[in-house]
Amino acid sequence: MAKKKIEELMYKERPLTRRGNEMFYGFIDDKFLVKLTVKETEDVDNISVATKIAVQLVTNSTYLEGKERIIKQKEMAGLYSALDLGYVWLEDALSYEG
Repeated sequence: MAKKKIEELMYKERPLTRRGNEMFYGFIDDKFLVKLTVKETEDVDNISVATKIAVQLVTNSTYLEGKERIIKQKEMAGLYSALDLGYVWLEDALSYEG
């Protein structure tokens, strides 16, 4: 049986990966990632839509654990607002990295 190639979902030239109620935005090899956690959803025309999302800018450092990895965090209303904020935080953090 041939394996299917799964295309990654991209947002502003960076991958967006989902695992349950969590999404990760950015390249896994970069120093920082954005973690998006869906806190609340609402049914709209029989489709579950995220209404409250926790956005976190996290470091990819292996020597830090748990809360120590969180650089910034905020709750946002809606996926687009959360992704847009995450994009700004990630670009800013990576530009300081050099």
